Amino acid sequence: MSFGFSGKVAKNLLNIAPKVATQSLSVVPEKVKLDILAKMLSLSLSEQIKFGELDFLQGKWVAICVQDIALNFEISYDQQLLLRPLTQADVTFTANVPELLLVAAAKEDPDTLFFQRKLRIEGDTELGLEVKNLLLGIELDTLPAAVKLSIEKLAITLQTLQGYANEQAAATA
Repeated sequence: MSFGFSGKVAKNLLNIAPKVATQSLSVVPEKVKLDILAKMLSLSLSEQIKFGELDFLQGKWVAICVQDIALNFEISYDQQLLLRPLTQADVTFTANVPELLLVAAAKEDPDTLFFQRKLRIEGDTELGLEVKNLLLGIELDTLPAAVKLSIEKLAITLQTLQGYANEQAAATA
């Protein structure tokens, strides 16, 4: 069986990667994490910022909880993106890295993930829908080349690893 080894390696990578990321992130000061996230998100959302598409976030806070790497923060907008540690968000989005990456790469639909309970949205439903629609409206082609390429490559790698891991699981079932 040619996929046995690859499937085991893929499954191990999918299990180990979040643990390594969590440990790595745990040594980074909260302020540094938030500053880096703010710069990355400002770059990624520059088109939406330029056209006022984030104005609906003024006075509202959206929590993002990336469970598998223990990354939690809140985001708002007031002439610029604002990030802070979790306090009191109006709506909270909770998911794991693979799901968020596949949504960003337009390889997975947030509604499907929601109904599969892989994406949770809690709090102000109307605000949550506005955020979801904003994210769905972001065209991968409009992102800066480095961001686009990174998302595409990571999504392809993730899908490949998941495929191998699923083949391994099916072979051992």
